[in-house]
Amino acid sequence: MTELHIDPLSGTPTRIVPSRQRRPNLPDGSCPFCPGGLEAPDPYDVLSFPNRWPPIDGDRAEIILYSPDHDTDLGRLDPAQGRRLVDLWADRSATLGARSDVSYVLIFENRGAEVGATIAHPHGQLYAFDTVPPAAARELNDPLAARTFDADAHVERVVITSAHWSAWIPAAAGWPYELLVAPSRAVADLPSLSPEERDGLGRTLIDLVSRLDALFDEQMPYMLWIHQRPFDGGAWPDARVHVHIAPLLRAPATRRFMAAGELGSGVLFNPVDPIDAAAALRDLAG
Repeated sequence: MTELHIDPLSGTPTRIVPSRQRRPNLPDGSCPFCPGGLEAPDPYDVLSFPNRWPPIDGDRAEIILYSPDHDTDLGRLDPAQGRRLVDLWADRSATLGARSDVSYVLIFENRGAEVGATIAHPHGQLYAFDTVPPAAARELNDPLAARTFDADAHVERVVITSAHWSAWIPAAAGWPYELLVAPSRAVADLPSLSPEERDGLGRTLIDLVSRLDALFDEQMPYMLWIHQRPFDGGAWPDARVHVHIAPLLRAPATRRFMAAGELGSGVLFNPVDPIDAAAALRDLAG
C-alpha cells in the first residue's frame, strides 16, 4: 500500500512506497523482459503488464516493453515496431482511462542507469493517477499553454517537422537538448490519434532518439513523458497530446545536474543556448 502526503510548505504531493526498496535489478541474473523471461514467458512484439513493485495501488502501474530484442532501443526500432508501440500506448491509455478510479494516464520512459533504469531491455512505464498530477495540471490550466504547440513560433529552434508532427527545443529549455514533440492538429490524447498520426509519432520519436545518440556518439540517457487530456470526464478543450524529452548530457560524457541553487530557487540555469542545441540536432541524420 502507498501513502499520499502533501508537503505543507510547497504543496508538493509525495507517495511513500517502502515496498519499492525491495526491487531487484536482475532477479536471477537474466533479463525478465526477454521472451521466455519472468515477465514475458511467451513471444511478443510489444507488451504491457502490471508492475510487480507498483508506486500506485490498484493495478494502475504497468511496464511497457518496446521490443523482444534486448539489444535495441527506441531510436533503433523500425517504423512498423514504432507504430505498434504507439498503438499499445493508446490502447492502454483508453483502457485504464475508462476506469472510474483513473483521472490521468501518464506514459513515460527512464532510459539509462543515470536516470534510474534498473533493466537495460527497452521499456517504459505507465502510471494511471486518480487525480490529475501537478505537472500536467499546470499545463492544462495555463491559458497561454496552447500557444506552445504552434511550431511556427519556434522556427530557429525546430529540429524536425513533418506532415503530422514537429519537434523543437523550447525557448526556456531547462535541459541542454530538451525536446518538445507536438502534433500539427489539436488532437487531445493518444487514443484520438489518426492512423497517419500514429505512424508519424513513432517515426518522429525514433528519429529524435537516434539523433540524440549521434550527438556525442554515445547512448544518451534521457527522461521521456507524454502528456495528454485527462480521462476524468471533463471537456478540456485546450488539451493537446505532446511528448517531453529531457536528455541528461550537456557534452560528451558530461551530465547536466539539477543542483541546489536550482532546486532551492525554482529557477533553472541551462548552459546550452536552445538555438545552438536545435542546430546541432538538425545537422544530424536521423
